[in-house]
Amino acid sequence: MANGGYGDPSQKIDYVFKVVLIGDSAVGKSQILSRFARNEFSLDSKATIGVEFQTRTLVIQHKSVKAQIWDTAGQERYRAVTSAYYRGAVGAMLVYDITKRPTFDHIPRWLEELRAHADKNIVIILIGNKTDLENQRAVPTEDAKEFAQKEGLFFLETSALEATNVEEAFSTVLAEIFNNMNKKNLAAGEDQVNGNPTSLAGKKILIPGPGQVVPERNRMCCRSS
Repeated sequence: MANGGYGDPSQKIDYVFKVVLIGDSAVGKSQILSRFARNEFSLDSKATIGVEFQTRTLVIQHKSVKAQIWDTAGQERYRAVTSAYYRGAVGAMLVYDITKRPTFDHIPRWLEELRAHADKNIVIILIGNKTDLENQRAVPTEDAKEFAQKEGLFFLETSALEATNVEEAFSTVLAEIFNNMNKKNLAAGEDQVNGNPTSLAGKKILIPGPGQVVPERNRMCCRSS
């Protein structure tokens, strides 16, 4: 599990994980990032122009991990930036606004773009943001859960305003990236010893909490690396 504060400049970094935030404009991507990186929320947040990123260092299984979180504008005119934006990303947060149905309906297009440009093993979580506006909900939780299960994504609903599940969402992604990396390293070591082209790596069973979906592939006891 990931834990840690908001960074120590003198801290030794063991790993750097690039995670991208994608989704329509005004779904709260920048606010989610601000809440995670600095534990801040700004009511007068302006639209992101181009691309920006922030970092936060956490400890995962006694290793120091710097999360480098990239935020991009959701507007069409900035889409040319995106192929470079995805390069090197090992995690992605696909964000929609639970009060605006079109932002959820556009998720398949964002997912298609992500899968076209990013590494095939990228860890993806679907995030329904703005649960503080429950009385304006336009996207039922079950719709998002069903989509996440069908596409093999993690899923959580968050509120950047109330700091609900933001930490959990990032921890889920970063811990899964860390586990995947450890499995690859283990498999590579076994291949060197045994001369095998492929090997099976153990996979812990993940149990979803309330409102959370764990991809089907991550419930298996083992799978090919």
